[in-house]
Amino acid sequence: MASIPASEIFRHELHDISAISAYISNVQHLASYNWIEAPTPTIAVPGCPSLWSIPKVSRRLPKDSGFIYIAQNAARHPESPLEPLFRALFVENPSFDIGSIDLVSDRNNIRKLLSFINPKSSRNGLETFTIKIEVTKDTAIFCRMATAVSEIVGPREFKGFGYEFEKAYTTSQISGSTGHHRIISYRFADLNIIVRHETDGYVKVEGDAPTSSKILKDHENDNLSDLLDSLALSPIDLEVKSTSALSRLTVKKEGKVVPLESILEIKTRVAHRPLSMQETVAQLWASQTPKLVRAYHNNGMFQRPKVEDVTVEIREWEEQNQTHLKKLTVLIKTIISAVKECGGKATLKYDEKGDKLVVWKLVDEKPMLPNNLYFKWEDKKKSDEVLVGSSGALLEITNTSEGDNATAAKGKLASTSPSQISGQIAS
Repeated sequence: MASIPASEIFRHELHDISAISAYISNVQHLASYNWIEAPTPTIAVPGCPSLWSIPKVSRRLPKDSGFIYIAQNAARHPESPLEPLFRALFVENPSFDIGSIDLVSDRNNIRKLLSFINPKSSRNGLETFTIKIEVTKDTAIFCRMATAVSEIVGPREFKGFGYEFEKAYTTSQISGSTGHHRIISYRFADLNIIVRHETDGYVKVEGDAPTSSKILKDHENDNLSDLLDSLALSPIDLEVKSTSALSRLTVKKEGKVVPLESILEIKTRVAHRPLSMQETVAQLWASQTPKLVRAYHNNGMFQRPKVEDVTVEIREWEEQNQTHLKKLTVLIKTIISAVKECGGKATLKYDEKGDKLVVWKLVDEKPMLPNNLYFKWEDKKKSDEVLVGSSGALLEITNTSEGDNATAAKGKLASTSPSQISGQIAS
């Protein structure tokens, strides 16, 4: 991968913000998935976060140790860390208009850009970071580039109690799950943004349905019929392929959709050093996570934690930080414009010595996503389509014969039962 410095961005250049109103609005849950422990990269869609479950008897927890993920998407699927986002999105929203989105990003990238604008907002100060960027049509994709994607905590090292606390105070809802990721969209200033973030858990509400793949399968026949009906005016022949035929990623349909208002962030801290909202609110704001647990301990013995609704605190922080958030809007637009000017593929790096951001043009860089996903940006009337069936199978629809009509296409797909498609997708 060759790169050439293309442009520089300095903090003091982020002006012309007076006319901007930098608030988040129209927040929507789009999709979610769990990583599943398997020989090959496997996700369950929609998956389910772990359920907040306080044990009846408190006990001293061991410190975190052993293998820990830092950036699980990159660790499990290094060829395309953002592919699971798009697969889950189109499984749950087959006709989603990705062309209407200005930015697709991990939450971590937004936090890094905020820390560049206001270094005091980061607990550890402003550290060197890199974001890989690709622009397709008018949509920018920001991919997190972690220095390390995992680590092994030795018996003599101390990294806190966060992972052990989650294991003790939450209950996994998906067999073999190693982490739950959520995909939301919102309007920030005048930008339409999709954000992916990892979730620690959720709070059960009254009438909460049990987690079961059966809940999803009950609707497969109806959804498949709806999909076929939607093709009634399309004179195309259908060829069904599993995702695994196009990439190494396997998609399983399992879990349930958990509403955004139930989502929970967990923070652990030694009791004599309380966690202030200012230390975590930017993270909660970027993912619009409404609930927080601040769990305090003395040598691993935790006080009884409580779930806080921090919606008001997030809105107050947003109001108080309008100057920084307006600059964030300008910064995002400046970055996207710079990447477009250098051909649509670049990396953004924070230069610590120069206290600046540098856009590096990428030469001969392979696409960030599998090729078939780029069809989603094409005009549906003039190009091939990539749809996702009700069971989660990827349906690659190509114009294989001009003479075929909708009835023939419908009959070909109808001969494949939902269970057969489900088997293909999980194969």
